[in-house]
Amino acid sequence: MRKIDVCLSPDLIELYNLSGKVVVVVDILRATSCMTTGIAHGVNSIKPVATLAECQELQFKGYTAAAERNGKKVDGFDLGNSPFDYMDEELRGKDIAVTTTNGTLAITKSMDAEQVIIGSFLNFSAIINYLKRIKHDVVVHCAGWKGKVNMEDSLYAGAVVDALNGQMDYACDAPKIVHSLYLQAKGNMLDFMQNSSHAKRLTKLSIQRDFEYCLKFDEFKNIPVLKGDHLMKMGISDMLI
Repeated sequence: MRKIDVCLSPDLIELYNLSGKVVVVVDILRATSCMTTGIAHGVNSIKPVATLAECQELQFKGYTAAAERNGKKVDGFDLGNSPFDYMDEELRGKDIAVTTTNGTLAITKSMDAEQVIIGSFLNFSAIINYLKRIKHDVVVHCAGWKGKVNMEDSLYAGAVVDALNGQMDYACDAPKIVHSLYLQAKGNMLDFMQNSSHAKRLTKLSIQRDFEYCLKFDEFKNIPVLKGDHLMKMGISDMLI
C-alpha cells in the first residue's frame, strides 16, 4: 500500500526522502491560497522565490511582483499576500514572481520530489481526487511559521489524511497526530482556528476576511503544479507521472 507522510515545518524537510514522491505544499494563511486563487483566475504562471532580491530582479524583467514579510506587503512590489489581490482581472495571462515569509521557502525546499503541487482548502477535493488516482507515495509539506509548526497547515494535513483514510499507510506518527487534530476541529474549523497564532496575527493586521476566505472548501477545481521553476495550472500531461 502507498504511504502518506506529513512534514510539519520546512526546517524538517531534509529528514524526508522526497525522491519519487508527490509533495503537496500547503501554506493556508496565505501563500498557497493565493496561488490557487491566482491560477483559478487566469494567471499564466507563478514563480516562487526565496528572497526579496530575487523577486525584485524578476520585477525588473517584467514580472508582476508579489512580496510579503511578517504578514505585510513589502513596499515597492505590486502585490502583497492577500488572495483578493490575485482576483484582479488585469492579472489574467500574466506571470507573477512571489516571495513570502513561509510558503515560497517550503516550495523551493520540495524540488527534489517527483512532483510538487499546491494545496489549499480552496481546491481540497481536486487535490484529494488527484492523490487517489496516482501511484506515488505522498508527503504533505506544511509551511508553518518561521520554522515553527502552525495550526492551519496542520489542520489541512489532517484533512488530507482523513480523506485518504484506509487508502494509504502512515509513514510515521505525524499523519496520526494531524489526523487527531483535524477530527477535533472538523465540526467548526473557523471557531477552532480563532485562537491560533496566525489568526491573531491577521486580525491585528485587519485582514480577517482573508482568514475566513482561506478556510473555505472547494471554491476551485484547479491544481497548481510546479513545472520547472514555475507554478502553472495542471494539465492532462502532468497527471501522467
